[in-house]
Amino acid sequence: MAAAENSLAAKPSNLAFDEAAAVPQAAVVALQGLRDQGQIQAGEKVLINGASGGIGTFAVQIAKSFDAEVTGVCSTRNLDLLRQLGADHVIDYSQEDFTQREQSYDLIFDVVANRSVSDYLRVLRPKGSYVAIAFNAASLFLGPLLSKRTGKRVRSLYHIPKQQDLLFMKGLLEGGQVKPVIGARYPLGEVADAIRHLEAGGGHGKVVITVQPA
Repeated sequence: MAAAENSLAAKPSNLAFDEAAAVPQAAVVALQGLRDQGQIQAGEKVLINGASGGIGTFAVQIAKSFDAEVTGVCSTRNLDLLRQLGADHVIDYSQEDFTQREQSYDLIFDVVANRSVSDYLRVLRPKGSYVAIAFNAASLFLGPLLSKRTGKRVRSLYHIPKQQDLLFMKGLLEGGQVKPVIGARYPLGEVADAIRHLEAGGGHGKVVITVQPA
């Protein structure tokens, strides 16, 4: 297999190979969404919707590395995980609707896109940012219009692999500010089971395929 040199970076020295395999796309998507699209700043109140998944677990830790106040939204079983990753506040979506709370946010990072954009804008502060990672038709096609009308930035992320972003993440990983969360490991011969696991929406963090030496 061949890959462009500018899309590769050396493995973080403190990670095992399966841990490193969990990093490239998920961590870079989170970084680009928070830093580049969301323009995250220290002290901001940031909400991550879908915080316990592969991208979300990186997003919580990256947001904390920028000294933001982080609220993570997830299921009941993953609340403790988010606290361990450094989230300042956690919301169980099965018990509470964060779009109906009085709390507002400077940045909403949306991994699951399971609400309308108007719901998110309701709890977004003036001049705040909403960044959709999962497909959200309104943010994708109407983002510029909604941004102009409301004064709040509405954006969808187009992930672009960048070596400099991998190197940025390498620094956070080697510095101990971020760690991969692996929810399940499957051997190469059980890829079909791994896909079924993902489709069922089970677990948390990343699913990793391990390849044993011949």
